[in-house]
Amino acid sequence: MGNTSPNGVTSNGYEWMALSVTTIGALLASVQGSALIIGLPDILANLKADFLTMIWVLLAYLLVTTAVVPVIGRLADMFGRKNLYNAGFAIFTLGSLFAGLAQQHYHGWDLVLARVIQGIGGALLFANSAAIVTDAFRHGRIGLGLGVNQIASAAGFILGPVVGGLLAAINWRWIFLVNVPLGLVGTAWGILRLREPEKLPAGQHFDLWGSITFTVGLGALLLGLSLTAFPAGAPSLPFILIGAAVLVLVLFVVIETRVKEPMLDFGLFRHRLFSLANLAGGLNGLARGAVLFLLTFFLQGPYGKDPLQAGILTAPFGLAFLAVGPFSGYLSDRHGSRGLATAGLVVSSVGLLGLATISAATSYALLALFMVLMGGGSGLFSSPNTNAIMSSVVPERRGIASATNIMLNNTGQMFSITIAFPLVLSRIPQAVMYRIFLYGGGMTAEPEVLRVFQAGLHTAFLVSFAVTIVAAAASFLRPSNEPGEAAAGR
Repeated sequence: MGNTSPNGVTSNGYEWMALSVTTIGALLASVQGSALIIGLPDILANLKADFLTMIWVLLAYLLVTTAVVPVIGRLADMFGRKNLYNAGFAIFTLGSLFAGLAQQHYHGWDLVLARVIQGIGGALLFANSAAIVTDAFRHGRIGLGLGVNQIASAAGFILGPVVGGLLAAINWRWIFLVNVPLGLVGTAWGILRLREPEKLPAGQHFDLWGSITFTVGLGALLLGLSLTAFPAGAPSLPFILIGAAVLVLVLFVVIETRVKEPMLDFGLFRHRLFSLANLAGGLNGLARGAVLFLLTFFLQGPYGKDPLQAGILTAPFGLAFLAVGPFSGYLSDRHGSRGLATAGLVVSSVGLLGLATISAATSYALLALFMVLMGGGSGLFSSPNTNAIMSSVVPERRGIASATNIMLNNTGQMFSITIAFPLVLSRIPQAVMYRIFLYGGGMTAEPEVLRVFQAGLHTAFLVSFAVTIVAAAASFLRPSNEPGEAAAGR
């Protein structure tokens, strides 16, 4: 007979079953992301799309996931995690089917719409994944569960370029269509194996107007910021969207202070551990959100690699994350998360400082070392920080806690891309940028472009280094989540 957690679930049985379900979802989403980048040249040629449309194929998923995930987190705290998580698998699978059937007639915009559907499914998966693991694992083992769950994300990132290259060699549509049988299996496995171990309060009320204003406001803000980096439509559109977003978000705050059961409980942020851990997570997303995006340009530009080679050469980042993540989660259960998370950010900052010096003449061994420091530092930070956030709230707040963590991290990533693009790529001729991103081939024939690119790259990595130092300070200033500390929301 296994140990029993406070919620009555046999820990050495259900906890690993729940972890297996969330692991399938994490693997599917991470493989998709890195595989898609490899397939973009074939997709662009086959659908007769332009470069800007392909950028939106990448951004649409992240934008929708970020804007929707907090509302889903609140719904999870009202109605439970199982059904919402399984619905996420089904919707992600449906979006993958639509993406694989995209037609040339629409020049890629039907693929963007399919990615929006995938983003809704992804939000349902991400908002509930950490809460499911936290519910399943007894106190003192949550970091282990979260750390093991990260193996799938790291493994998917490593395997994605190879999988994408192989599938694109057959037909780019299989990059999406391969998700359909896997998604059906994941949905069925979740229906059969997931439970609702925590009894949530009955009679809760859904904050409709708060949810609408938040989703519209954050969505408009992220869309406006994205359009400043990747213009589409009237030049004034980004500023109109950002201005409208500010007004709607102010209205959201007013609504949340007046309703009895708000969508986003601001009271959680009065808990120093919760607020500072989330601040560190958001700043970390801002610091490293564009790093792999920039490294891809570097490997295909100054290094002259093609997209498949560039994807494979980024493997040191994922391998280091894979090696450190589960171990750091295990350690955070025994020694608290503050020291580990702060150390992880410091290690990442050293890697970013190193990346601020790279050039076409930098050896790959040195570049790989900087990627290892970045990946290892991220692995050292991520599991303990998530453990701190999820352990600091009572069970009926775990959905919104997980969603807030994801939302802040993803928002940071989108800000990171909109900052990095003007710094690095805005002064590069569009034709050169187009060729490098989609096909690689180097910049040796354009020495002035190479000089401008490297100068912008160094500036972007120095900005990321500075942001990471601020994140490390925020992490250090919070209390450690030692056993027995009061949870937020009690």
